[in-house]
Amino acid sequence: MTKEELKARTKKFAVDTFKFLMEIEKNKAVDVISFQLFKSSSSIAANYRAVCRGKSDADFLNKLKVVDEEADESLFWLEFLKELEIKYNTVELERLIKEADELVSIFSAGIKTIKSRNNKN
Repeated sequence: MTKEELKARTKKFAVDTFKFLMEIEKNKAVDVISFQLFKSSSSIAANYRAVCRGKSDADFLNKLKVVDEEADESLFWLEFLKELEIKYNTVELERLIKEADELVSIFSAGIKTIKSRNNKN
């Protein structure tokens, strides 16, 4: 997957998450969770753009770690929502969970690759 494809994929995840959140049941507690999920999912896309402008392996790695953490946080909030007894689109939530899990895997693998390459030098 190219950087441009991953930029588009992370942005799509943020947009899809926002659309999902606009459709779920609203109450004070869910609003707090929704805000956290919106922040973390949009942060993946925004910070991945910064990763692509990394000036060195160390800069790239540090920024990629932030993206990985935000993807994992998004996965947490999606899984958290799944356990609540609220109204949501089950199929869409499962799709978003799968995508968040895949993004965590992609970014974690990238971090491991960079670390192993740096350890060889």
